[in-house]
Amino acid sequence: MDIAEPLLAAHRARFAAVDPLLPPAPPPADGERLDAATADGTQVTGVLQRQRLAPGDVPMLWSAADTWQLFPYFGDTGTEGADLLLRALKGRLEAEDTGEDSACVVVWPSRDAEAIRAFLDHGLVPLSALGVRTARPPEALPEVSVRRAGPDDYDTALKLAEATFDYTGLVAAPRRANTAELLGPALRRALAEAEPLVWLAEEDGETRALAHCAWVDAKPDSEAAELLPPGRWGYVNNVVTLPGERGGGFGRALMAHVHRELHRGGANRTYLYYNPTNPLSSVFWHRQGYRPLWTTWEVRPAAALR
Repeated sequence: MDIAEPLLAAHRARFAAVDPLLPPAPPPADGERLDAATADGTQVTGVLQRQRLAPGDVPMLWSAADTWQLFPYFGDTGTEGADLLLRALKGRLEAEDTGEDSACVVVWPSRDAEAIRAFLDHGLVPLSALGVRTARPPEALPEVSVRRAGPDDYDTALKLAEATFDYTGLVAAPRRANTAELLGPALRRALAEAEPLVWLAEEDGETRALAHCAWVDAKPDSEAAELLPPGRWGYVNNVVTLPGERGGGFGRALMAHVHRELHRGGANRTYLYYNPTNPLSSVFWHRQGYRPLWTTWEVRPAAALR
């Protein structure tokens, strides 16, 4: 997608100024082009992509079945430019039968307050955030036994992994009826690894919490490098404490162990996605040293965009 060079330069400068941890803004995405102009004649551009999922696609766990994602390029025009592009998107969607299982999505740097104002005005909510963490001093924790999980732990691990979506279904994406079916294959593969990045926290021989992680290398031209600074990262995919045991320190003890293991394995930093609207995770992960880098703003259904 070709975008005017002055606008693209202003877009990159905006990212660099808003958060020093952001990687350089990537080249424009491919998709349908939306154009608008500010009151002083400055052109702003958006790229619109549509993604449709089938019931058996794993992203259905957190995504609407029909997603319209806007990639805005409004440079230094701030709230006005973001507002104009969202208005253009609303006009574009008026010609579509978007359905109930649909969404409008914008993924944007978390610290850009001018853009946030426009997102809120158009009915988008911060449904997910990518949080990053650097090393921090250890803290006092309860006595909990933590071990790596293996293939024999599959049933226990799957039950815990499902519990995440039982809860997030109340405050974020609705829980899918085939959640276990979608989670199972990746979890089984992870447990079969020679050094699985799945850990269980136990007390008196009973499992209390699970952490499922992975390695991610943010190499040049990789998808990860569009969101993260270069290097090897530890990705915290899913962490859950058994319902009824939350608040007892099991999650904190588990993650203290997991962070040590990930850093020992070569990850200088770790990242994860969490729901800002989730009253548990939004507090827990900030206390663990994570802070938002990117926020996914969303409105469901897509026709509800204001």
